Amino acid sequence: MRKRIAIFASGSGSNFQAIVDAQRRGEIDAEIALLVCDKPQAKVVERAEQAGVKAFTFRPKDYPSREAYEAMLVQVLEEHRIDLIVLAGYMRLITRVLLEPYEGRIINIHPSLLPSFPGVEGIGDAYRYGVKVTGVTVHYVDDGMDTGPIIAQVPVSIEPQDTLETLAEKIHAAEHALYPKVIQWICEGRVRLDGRRVLIDGLS
Repeated sequence: MRKRIAIFASGSGSNFQAIVDAQRRGEIDAEIALLVCDKPQAKVVERAEQAGVKAFTFRPKDYPSREAYEAMLVQVLEEHRIDLIVLAGYMRLITRVLLEPYEGRIINIHPSLLPSFPGVEGIGDAYRYGVKVTGVTVHYVDDGMDTGPIIAQVPVSIEPQDTLETLAEKIHAAEHALYPKVIQWICEGRVRLDGRRVLIDGLS
């Protein structure tokens, strides 16, 4: 049975597009069943429409609390029989309301080598700090900010001539290559959680 995936995004949706494109090329054996977006005017909604992916949008300010809109989202996800939640530029912390029913089934991508440079400014923080190597991390989501168990990481060198813009381009290219690969590993049942350690069958 193919897994049914919901992608959560808030912005332009470049990772959403990379995942959709990988699925169309046969690199992800799953159904991208739903886009969930907290900004109805975001470009990612347009991308979903063009890709034929159903989009569910909402405005957090219409709800009294984060828990209230997450309870609503759980209902939507259950209606669409979602197996895996993929956060792709979703700019909101997740609470226990969503985490508990989908524990071990929510993943996120972050533009640094965690645990270094968590938070929304991962690329800029690494660049300004002056590290020589940063990168991309895919991890399980817990109730902290970018603190869940790490599934996979790819390093990205910061060259002397790099600007913040060129570094961001390199980071995004690394994200678009890594995220579909990790999603497929999960779809194949190759990813196992052992405490904080993540084991991937078939990888040496």
